[in-house]
Amino acid sequence: MSVNITFLGGAGTVTGSKYLVRHESKSLLVDCGLFQGYKQLRLRNWTPLSVAPNQIDAVLLTHAHLDHSGYLPLLVKEGFVGHVYATPGTRDLCRILLPDSGHIQEEDAEFANRHKLSKHETALPLYTRQDALDALPFIKTHEFGKTFSPIPGWKVTFSPAGHILGAASILLEIAGRRILFSGDLGRPDDLIMSPPESAMQADTVLIESTYGDRSHPIEDVLAELAPALQRVAKRGGVAVVPVFAVGRAQALLHAIHLLKLKGELPTSLPVFLDSPMAVHTTHLFESHPGEHRLSQHDSRALTQNATMINSTDESRALASRHGPMVILSASGMATGGRVLHHLAHYAGNHRNMIILTGYQAPGTRGGTLASGAKTVRIHGRDVEVNAEIVQLQSASAHADANQLLTWLRSMPQAPDQVYVVHGESGPADTLRGRINRELGWRALVPEQGSTWPT
Repeated sequence: MSVNITFLGGAGTVTGSKYLVRHESKSLLVDCGLFQGYKQLRLRNWTPLSVAPNQIDAVLLTHAHLDHSGYLPLLVKEGFVGHVYATPGTRDLCRILLPDSGHIQEEDAEFANRHKLSKHETALPLYTRQDALDALPFIKTHEFGKTFSPIPGWKVTFSPAGHILGAASILLEIAGRRILFSGDLGRPDDLIMSPPESAMQADTVLIESTYGDRSHPIEDVLAELAPALQRVAKRGGVAVVPVFAVGRAQALLHAIHLLKLKGELPTSLPVFLDSPMAVHTTHLFESHPGEHRLSQHDSRALTQNATMINSTDESRALASRHGPMVILSASGMATGGRVLHHLAHYAGNHRNMIILTGYQAPGTRGGTLASGAKTVRIHGRDVEVNAEIVQLQSASAHADANQLLTWLRSMPQAPDQVYVVHGESGPADTLRGRINRELGWRALVPEQGSTWPT
């Protein structure tokens, strides 16, 4: 029987990555992500998988971002009993991200019930913090470059993908076939993360396409961020910066620190990191020195050059402070978390600024703000948006289209087939076309739920 892949997520969208690989009587899931963004995508999280969780023998995680790992607590809750394999960095980040995800879902359900915002009699969380804690012992770690067998006869090797701590590309070898999953590829010129390693030889490749239709600007994040923060500081405003707690928060903290050292921002400009998850992640950079560009001094400086906010009381107290100041808070697409309270408080004042620091999926509040909308819905009400909206183009932790093609070209030989995944339909199809034309390789964009051979 041939080896095939069923695309249970990450097909035609950047969220919900789940790739089910089957051979004979065995099956393995690569990534176990949540759908985010548009409501019709989020509703998929509530639809049972086409395969029973107890029929999945093992799970591999490329990295810890919730669109790749956030479904794991539900998978375990619904009967998965195998092992989840990841790098040590991914395991450490999942210990932070997954319980926080469950906690936020519990809070959102409680808020909806208290304010009668749900169309259902009782709003329920997809899973709880305890569900996430119950899933963590299932994660087993393997180092980069060390081949192991998650299933007898199946071989797996992790290689560094850049992007965030622990992020891996995965080579899966089954029945004489070699399948390479790019995961989310980082940039070779990232401010803090080391570049991805060259692509390993494979017969079939799944390549992400978040930025499959565009190139990053030549200017770096320092050149883009400095004038924005100078403007808001000059008018005494507050910059609210929705950040991904893993990776983006640390890159922005480092960028602001460098701008202060260069004299482009006043050293007295207060900076607050208001996300316990981001605070905990920031400390992890000292534990994984081989995966990023920061020196030991720079890693330590991440936590010393901003005020770390942990408690909700400290977070609420920020509202009584006057600008200028910078508040970095999760989540990066403003889909939940403390940043919503800051947006609700500061978005209406024209002196303030909202800085979007990366890709904003359609259907998220970040996507709404990026589109220039004059109102954004937060906690059941429409909040007026008068603050200046700035969307950084150079802060992304994803490779752009040219960098994705360069990574593919690094393969020793052409693969038989490329599947373009983890991208909206436009970027995914644009990258597919370039792979066909420029590399002369077979490439297609799979549809959600489709099954293809390797």
